[in-house]
Amino acid sequence: MKLLILALCFFSSLALAQNEATVSVIAVGEAQDEKDQVYFAPAKVNGVLTATQQKTMDEVLSLVKNDFAFYKHRFDFATSKTATTVNVMFDVKGSDGGVSIQADVTKGEGKELGSVKIVAGGTSLRDEGHKLSDKIYRSITGKKSVFLEKIMFVSDRSTMGKDTRKELYTMDFDGRRVERLTFFNSTVISPSFSPDNNDIIFSLIQSHVQTDRKNKETKNIDLRMYDRKTKKFTTVSGHPGVNSGAVYSADGKSIYFTLTTSGNADIYEMNLASKDLRKITSHYADDVDPTVTADGSSMSFLSNRAGRAHIYIMDPRGTEKNVRRVSFVGQFNASPRYSPDGKDIVFTSWVDNGFDLYRIDSQGNNLVRLTKDFGSNEEPWWSPDGEFIIFTSQRVLSRTKAIQDIYIMNRDGEVLGQLTQDFGRCFTPRWTN
Repeated sequence: MKLLILALCFFSSLALAQNEATVSVIAVGEAQDEKDQVYFAPAKVNGVLTATQQKTMDEVLSLVKNDFAFYKHRFDFATSKTATTVNVMFDVKGSDGGVSIQADVTKGEGKELGSVKIVAGGTSLRDEGHKLSDKIYRSITGKKSVFLEKIMFVSDRSTMGKDTRKELYTMDFDGRRVERLTFFNSTVISPSFSPDNNDIIFSLIQSHVQTDRKNKETKNIDLRMYDRKTKKFTTVSGHPGVNSGAVYSADGKSIYFTLTTSGNADIYEMNLASKDLRKITSHYADDVDPTVTADGSSMSFLSNRAGRAHIYIMDPRGTEKNVRRVSFVGQFNASPRYSPDGKDIVFTSWVDNGFDLYRIDSQGNNLVRLTKDFGSNEEPWWSPDGEFIIFTSQRVLSRTKAIQDIYIMNRDGEVLGQLTQDFGRCFTPRWTN
């Protein structure tokens, strides 16, 4: 059972999208609020653009529309300007950096919502295009979008024959511009971003030479940290056994993770400055895979206290404080994740001979099934605005071959696109914060 729970919590898959994600409705979600009607007007060009500038303009405006298509549960595209539409008017002219694009956002006949501007060209095209989308979105909603976020994941694409290798990668929120971060030629599992997105904490299966046992080589799951600015790695926790499943506290000063130093798997809090440990769970069962609400008052985790892996919540400010089981669907569960506002938990459950995604509220009520007849679906993770969920989905092609890619859905189960393709098996997708 210990191996089963650890496998449920610590392993998943990846692939690179060559094109923007395409929209296709797979699952039936809940009824939606009334949508805003958004009209993107044809661009008004001032002066004459070169062929390169014209291409840059077309690509940026196409990117903006594709970005907004991800929020199709919030917006409908209007074909003309009316008294009720949100209108986005583009004013374009050539510049030394490529093209200057100003977007004026109004509501109805003239209520001004915002005016934003970017200069895009060359290698800055996608960055500036996503910035333009985000500025327009903020003008309409007053909130931050996901357009500037990154997604981190693990892929086994560098595997050499029987030498399985799983390394860490990042990509844009829409699956483009994949970048490899690690070259350990080993197995990376269970990554997580720090609150400021500068650091990535992850576990690495490493070989250790025990000099007290005549140089015997053993495997250990160490907790490592990667500084994205300095590109340096440090070891955070190397206790014998498993050091894994780490997530940060909201202030970034501590982490919650699983240790097996006591014989079974328990969850601890570690102060990153002092390395002091505080035991949060203390039970003969295995307790793994924590997520903690932003205010630090509640932690969800996975445990086999009921005989199989199910989801529990507790107050992590004490040891075994107010522990309560909240999942009662399927034979066993995995990967419980609190939403950014702490109101919901998304998780994986084994139902009908396969894994599917479900959502419940923070008290274990109002169960919603998010996937069905869409392969084997695991490892969900919320976007920082709580509007989207990324997850892995596996398709079995034969007795010896299966593919596993990363997909994105909105919070109600409408699958919006496949983010990876032909990039090996992909695991543990994570958003930036």
